[in-house]
Amino acid sequence: MPTKSAFPFLLTYMFLAMLGIGLVIPILPELLIDFGAGGKAAGYLVSAFGLTQFLFSPIAGEFSDKYGRKPMIVVGLCLFVISNLLAAAADDFSLFLVSRLIGGMGSAAMVPSIMAYVVDITTEEQRPRAMSFLGASMSSGFIIGPGLGGLLAEFGTRAPFFASASIGLLAVICCIPLLPESQSGEVRLMHLKSKPKKENIFRQLAQSVKSHYFILLLMIFAITFGLTHFEAIYPLFVTQSYGFTTRDISILFMVCSLIGTFNQLMLTNRLTQRFGEKPIISSMLLLSAVSLVFLLFSGNFFYVMVITMLFFTFNNILRPTINTLLSKEAGNEQGFVAGLNNAYMSLGQIFGPVLAGWLFDIHINLPYLFGAVVLLVSSFVSVKWVGIKNGVIPQENRRVKDQAL
Repeated sequence: MPTKSAFPFLLTYMFLAMLGIGLVIPILPELLIDFGAGGKAAGYLVSAFGLTQFLFSPIAGEFSDKYGRKPMIVVGLCLFVISNLLAAAADDFSLFLVSRLIGGMGSAAMVPSIMAYVVDITTEEQRPRAMSFLGASMSSGFIIGPGLGGLLAEFGTRAPFFASASIGLLAVICCIPLLPESQSGEVRLMHLKSKPKKENIFRQLAQSVKSHYFILLLMIFAITFGLTHFEAIYPLFVTQSYGFTTRDISILFMVCSLIGTFNQLMLTNRLTQRFGEKPIISSMLLLSAVSLVFLLFSGNFFYVMVITMLFFTFNNILRPTINTLLSKEAGNEQGFVAGLNNAYMSLGQIFGPVLAGWLFDIHINLPYLFGAVVLLVSSFVSVKWVGIKNGVIPQENRRVKDQAL
């Protein structure tokens, strides 16, 4: 059994997996000019990553149970490198789109395996803190990607992809000799011999609706939808509404992501210990919705920075909290449930950017208003679910019960 010395590697790999999603966002305007593509193409490029991540996540989760966590992580890192090299060399829109599809496959291989690996090496008491750090790494990759992409783009629009590929290659070289396998041979053999009935991803999604952890998966979709909805049109929104430059956008993403990650590490464990996971989920969803609306009120740079930082903080606290609950519900199928987790996250990555781009063409404020509605509805659903799961009696029923007594 590996020790927790493997944990820093896992955090790095998770960061890389999420980094590839947002790296392209700040340089989309330049890329679209290079390819002679229109505005809708921006949403397709951001969503393409999530599409293959969605299709391959459950398969990768099952393979990590059968063949081990480490092989799937190595495969994912290799695909990450190939994706970035292809993006750096692409001279037309179609080839660049293919690179994004390959990147999604790499993320699908890595994310469920890393999450299952963390469950393998932690006890139930240690898991909330471990998931908090893993969630910080995941969210930071989401958020730092656009900021890093904008800063590196000053050396050329392809510089971010060459840099990312180099880091990915170094990660592969380190992973093969240094990362031990977390799952015993006996457990892998048991999964190999079980030969469960194969279900395609769409049937698995349909069946997940009836599962006891469906609401948690729905929350994963909601927060990913909200975050990618936010990120996809953020550069266009602040440029057209407030006149921000690419450098301004990069500074906003970098500063806000660092503060948001620090807040997450400082607050997540304390909040969950004091209030429990379920109330934190509903309240963070509500606050995320409010912050989206407040972004529309002013173009002052520092005001926008504060609102952006708050939005990132709320999302950073949400993700590990939900992941902790999911790991408790998964039992012996950590890889499979982690695959479903990644699939719902991928659905958010698919629909969030595409819909944001379409709504942006209708009215510049619509994407954030609609994203706020999605998060608000999710918060209400979460509140109801918390009451049911905790056995809370509605006020009206309580009065009836008191009168009867």
